[in-house]
Amino acid sequence: MNRTEYSFSPEDFEFVPKDNLLPPEEIYNTQSYFKDIRKRFTANKGAVAGGISILLILLLAIIGPMLSGHTYYSQNITHQNLAPRIKLLEGIGIFDGSETITTSTGTIEQNKYISEDTSITTGLEEVYYWFGTDVLGRDIFTRTWEGTRISLYIAFVAVMVDMCFGMIYGLISGYFGGRTDMIMQRFAEILNGIPTLVIVTLLILVFQPGLLTITIALAITGWIGMSRIARAQVLKLKEQEFILASKTLGAKDFFIIFKEILPNIFGQLIVMSMFSIPNAIFTEAFLAFIGLGVPQPLASLGSLISDAFKSFTTHPYMIVFPVIVLGIIMLSFNLMADGLRDAFDPKMKEI
Repeated sequence: MNRTEYSFSPEDFEFVPKDNLLPPEEIYNTQSYFKDIRKRFTANKGAVAGGISILLILLLAIIGPMLSGHTYYSQNITHQNLAPRIKLLEGIGIFDGSETITTSTGTIEQNKYISEDTSITTGLEEVYYWFGTDVLGRDIFTRTWEGTRISLYIAFVAVMVDMCFGMIYGLISGYFGGRTDMIMQRFAEILNGIPTLVIVTLLILVFQPGLLTITIALAITGWIGMSRIARAQVLKLKEQEFILASKTLGAKDFFIIFKEILPNIFGQLIVMSMFSIPNAIFTEAFLAFIGLGVPQPLASLGSLISDAFKSFTTHPYMIVFPVIVLGIIMLSFNLMADGLRDAFDPKMKEI
């Protein structure tokens, strides 16, 4: 065959206009799972505000009882029922120690720090109680932050009970199934059917009222909700292909539970444990309010509210500050838990 030969000259070619050039390939940096979670969490302003509030309350719970110079248990009957007084704010007419008392004959405005007769000194002219004092002359500021320590301790106990017992209980129950699951779930249902108030009352017959009693009560029933969530997640995942592949390769049951299943549901479990914290704090406050909390002179936010409720009509400031702190704690944990839920599973926000 005859081969045709071609020859090219520079005139046979022309440059492609820049407008027709293909765009260069874009290379995107990979982002780790936890960085993605952090990015979504920080984008949620409510969750960030809740986290900052928790840090501030934790800081005040640590250093607050040392700021005022008073102890939570010291009593001074001459300083009883003193209204809040703050040195930097009394000059502008707020928190100057004055209060309005409602009586059967009308309202009376008084300031126990300063006597109306200038010739008589009360000995309180240079005394400042930032949140006021109670009926025994104890500093409410110190007692409020001392009570906040107990509330944060209850939050820590709730998380530890959920993660160390409830999570493991639910993982084992859901993974093995069958008779094991039936026995474990029936036991949990029986235990959940006993009201917490009854459990605490029975514990008081054995132990003295206090933190130990409340801790044991939370440890007995506080893990059931977490175990149900963990069990439901395991039932959803244990028939997935990657679990069957691990079984085929000879992986042991507990290896599959803690190495294959747990990392895939750990985010949901963290979120649920955060949602359980406000419930645990409220339970402690309720028990303290009805007289089953920590004994005197210890103070929790619930016991402070219970004591101040008796003087609410005459000295409302006694109940205001513990209620505000308790409300901020519960709201902050709820906001942070909601932000963690959206960060770990953004699809949940659309449901």
